[in-house]
Amino acid sequence: MAKMLTAHGRHLGRCVVQLSSPSQQTAGLGRGVAMCRLHSSPVWCSTFDVKSDDYQYIHKSKIPTMHFQKSLLRLPIPALDKTCERYLRSQKVILSSEEYQRTEKFVTQFKEGIGATLQFQLKDIDKANKHTSYICGPWFDMYLSDRVPVVLNYNPFLAFHPEERPGLSDPVIRVTNTLVSSLRFMRSLRDSVLEPVVYHLNPAKSDTPMFRKIVRWTPSAISSYAAYAQKAFPLDMSQFGNMFNSTRIPKLGKDVLRTYPKARHMLIMKNGHFYVFDVLDKDGNILSPEHIHACVSYIYNDQTPPAKRSIAIFTTENRDTWAKCRDELVEAGNEAALDVLDAAAFNIVFDEAILGDDPIKTYHTFLHGDGNNRWFDKSFSLICTADSQLALNFEHGWGDGVAVMNYFTEITKDLANRPSINSDSRPAPIDASKLVRRLEFTLTPSLEAAIDKAHQSYEANTSALKCDVLEPQFFGKKLCKKNKLSPDALMQLGLQAAYYLQNGETVPTYESCSTAAFKHGRTETVRPATLETQAFCKAITQAQLPSHSELKKLMMECSKMHGNLTKEAAMGQGFDRHLFALRKLAEASGSPMPDIFTDPAYAKINHIIISTSTLPSDEIGFGGFAPVVRNGLGVGYHIRDDHLAFGVSTYPPHRDGPGFVECATKAYQIIQDVLTKE
Repeated sequence: MAKMLTAHGRHLGRCVVQLSSPSQQTAGLGRGVAMCRLHSSPVWCSTFDVKSDDYQYIHKSKIPTMHFQKSLLRLPIPALDKTCERYLRSQKVILSSEEYQRTEKFVTQFKEGIGATLQFQLKDIDKANKHTSYICGPWFDMYLSDRVPVVLNYNPFLAFHPEERPGLSDPVIRVTNTLVSSLRFMRSLRDSVLEPVVYHLNPAKSDTPMFRKIVRWTPSAISSYAAYAQKAFPLDMSQFGNMFNSTRIPKLGKDVLRTYPKARHMLIMKNGHFYVFDVLDKDGNILSPEHIHACVSYIYNDQTPPAKRSIAIFTTENRDTWAKCRDELVEAGNEAALDVLDAAAFNIVFDEAILGDDPIKTYHTFLHGDGNNRWFDKSFSLICTADSQLALNFEHGWGDGVAVMNYFTEITKDLANRPSINSDSRPAPIDASKLVRRLEFTLTPSLEAAIDKAHQSYEANTSALKCDVLEPQFFGKKLCKKNKLSPDALMQLGLQAAYYLQNGETVPTYESCSTAAFKHGRTETVRPATLETQAFCKAITQAQLPSHSELKKLMMECSKMHGNLTKEAAMGQGFDRHLFALRKLAEASGSPMPDIFTDPAYAKINHIIISTSTLPSDEIGFGGFAPVVRNGLGVGYHIRDDHLAFGVSTYPPHRDGPGFVECATKAYQIIQDVLTKE
C-alpha cells in the first residue's frame, strides 16, 4: 500500500502545471457521432438515442460506486513519540541551534505530559466515531471557519488542453459538449454506476473483468479487503456527494456546505449575469444535446449589457463581510433567486478574455478574473474564454484532488471519444427564451456601496499577484528513473536549491499528499525541506562545485529521504495533521495551551514559504494557485517523461518570481548535468 500511495498520493492539495500544449487529435470519435464523407472537411452527425444508457451515462460500472466505502481502512492515529520525532526532524532544518534546543525541550515536555493525555482523548473520540476519520471533522471546520476570501487563498484552477479538432473548438460547441459529459458523470454518480476510484498496483493483473466480477459479488463490508488481496486499493469517495448541486454558504463565524440533490437545473454566467435552465427532465434524464445546445447558444448570444453591479463580487470578500451582505440580500427579497443559484448542478462561465498562448494571462484569468463574472462559492466552475480555452476553478472546502481529478479525467476521456455536437449541429427548434431564466437581484443602496467597496478590495488583492513560468525543459521521469532516483524528489530538490541560491536559507515547504486510501481521509503534508536537501544546497553554493559523483550521492540521499517522507504521509504517518488535531483538542479544553503550540517555532514551521503541489496527469494543460502567505511562493509543477515545468505565483516585492525562475534554471541544470554524466 505504501508503494501504491507513493505514486498516487501526491495530488491536488492545490494543483498542477503543464505548459506544453500537445495536440489531442483522435483518429476516431467513437460512439455517439458518425463521420460523414459528404463534405471536404470532417462533419459529425449526432446519432445518440437520448433515452439510451449510452447517452445518459459516462459509463456503467459493474461495481456499485460506493461498494468499497464501508470496508475502507480507517485513518490511523500516529504514535505520539513518532509524531514528535518527525516534527523535530523537520524543525531542525529551519531553526538555529539555540531555537532547536528550546523547541526540543518543549516537545519532550509535551510528549511526557499533556500530549499523552490529549493523545488518549483523541483515540477515545476516534473509537466513538468509526464512521469517519479523526481529521475529517476538524479539517472541514478549518476550511469553513477561516474568514479570508476563498479566491486566492483556497480556490485553485486546472486548465484543459486546447480543443484542436475541427468543428469542436467554438465556445458554444465546447461548452455544450463539456456540459453533456459532465451531466453524464453526474448521473452515473447519482445512479451508483460511476466506476469506483481504485488504484491498481499491477493493472495487468487487477484492472480486469475478473477482478470486477470478484469484488462485485464480495459483500461491501469486506470488499476492500478482497481488492487489497489483488493489490488493488480503493480510494475514499465520500467527498463526491458534494461535487454537484452543492455550494458553500457564508455564515458569520463559520460557513456551511449545502447540497440540493433534487435540483435539475444548470447555472451559466455571462457579463456578471446569472442564467439558469433545466438540463434534466422530471425523471432525472439528461435532456437532448440539441436542447442543451439551444439553451447554451441563447445565453452566449444574449445581448444584455454587462451588469453594472453584480453580486458575484461578494464571493471574493471576507467571509463574515459576505455573510452580512447575503443576509441583507435575503432581507431585500432575493432569497428565492439565491436558492436557485446555489442549487444549480455547477457553474459555467463565459469569459470575454482571449488568451492565445499567454500563460500569464491564462493564469490570472482562470485563477481569479475580474471578480464580476465568477461565483467562487460553487463547488466548481468551468470557465470558457472567447477563444475557447477551458478551465476548472474549484472551492476547496468540500473536497480534495481525488474527486476533482476523477471528474476531470473522466469527462476528458468522454469528450475525446464521443462529443455530442459539432459545428454542423443545429440547436433544437425551441424558443430558448422561454426555457432560460436570467436571475434578477434587488439591490439596496447599502448593497450597492458594498459591491463597490468589494471591487476596490478585489482589485487591490488580485493586482498584487504575479505569475512567472519555467517553460518545459531539462530532464524528465525517464532520466530520473534511469538513475534510480525519484522524479518528484528531484523536482522538489530543484525548488529547494532554487530558493537557497536566491536567498541563502532553507524555509518551511509544503507538498500535498492524499490520504484517500483511508475512510474519510483528506490530505497530509510532505515536508520536502530536509537535512539532506539542505546539504545538497550548501554543496552547490560552494566556491568549488563538488564532483558529479559527490553530487550524485547527495541526490540519492535526498531521493531516499523524500521517498520515506512521502510513504509516511500517504500511510497517515505524517506529523502535521496529528499535531493539528491535538492542538484543536487543547484549544477546546480551556486550559493554557501547551508550550509546543505557543513556541515561535510552531508558528514558523506552519508559515509556509514554498507551497507546492502536483498531479501526475497528462490530461491537465495548465494550473495554479496563489501563495498561502504574503511572502511566499505558490508553485504548481509537473514532471513528464522528457521534461519538467512549473508556474510560480508571488506577491512582489515580498518575493522575486523572475529571480526564483532564474535560480531554478541554474539548479535544474546542475541536476541534469549530474544525471547525464556517464
